[in-house]
Amino acid sequence: MNTIVLTLLAMFAFAANSILCRIALGNELIDAATFTSIRLASGAITLAMILYLKNASYFRSMSIRTFNVKSSLALYMYAICFSIAYIEISTGTGALILFGTVQLTMILFGIVNGEKSSLLVWAGVTLACGGLVYLMLPGIDAPSPLSAILMTISGLAWAVYSLRGKNSADPVADTTWNFLGTLPFVAITSLAFVSSAAMTTNGILLAIGSGVIASGIGYVIWYAALPALAWTTAAIVQLSVPTIAAFGGVLFMSELITARLLLASVATLGGIAIVIYAKKPAIQKQ
Repeated sequence: MNTIVLTLLAMFAFAANSILCRIALGNELIDAATFTSIRLASGAITLAMILYLKNASYFRSMSIRTFNVKSSLALYMYAICFSIAYIEISTGTGALILFGTVQLTMILFGIVNGEKSSLLVWAGVTLACGGLVYLMLPGIDAPSPLSAILMTISGLAWAVYSLRGKNSADPVADTTWNFLGTLPFVAITSLAFVSSAAMTTNGILLAIGSGVIASGIGYVIWYAALPALAWTTAAIVQLSVPTIAAFGGVLFMSELITARLLLASVATLGGIAIVIYAKKPAIQKQ
């Protein structure tokens, strides 16, 4: 029951990231580089405070080995590509590309690493991939190619980040150091785009909300739930995020849910659902 509750909270937090970022970037309340910098920095501060309250003596044992450069880089790549993509792409479309990529990457990772697969599994994977390809095909209501590519890269980076944290013995500590490890990348980004930086009070508040609540606390919750989830299950539970994000886009940005998005969602999420069904006995054993 605890795992279910933690997982649901994490899914709402992930959807909130898409909604908050889209509101901020879509309404030009802040630039993408500044949003990312504030998001990661505020998330790092929040996590450091949580870690300190959990175990103050832990900081005394901190060393350069505490930081995981690869995980921090994956987290940074996810965040910066995510922000830039949401300048133009709609909330629901962006979330579908992001989490579709994440889910498929994690499922394929499981298969490559020995999870049994059948023709039904591969049919589901093919359908899900087809849904994402259809979503990004040229057309009047298709997302911009650059935004779609950036969101795909963001999804790949998030999948790598999630997989690297699957067996974390101390998710709060690991997530904290991963966020702190992004600060050098944040500093470089801020310096590189300082001449084009633009922000409003609302934009800053949205970035802080994304960093403190939807990212920092959300990731701690996700890492707390992740060790109890099978590889496939970890990918599957994220099916709810694009739907939550799409409704958030309708509510807060007056975005339309197009026929293309609906069909792509049915194919992508339906394909993942087929994988769930095909792998159900294996998941139950885990």
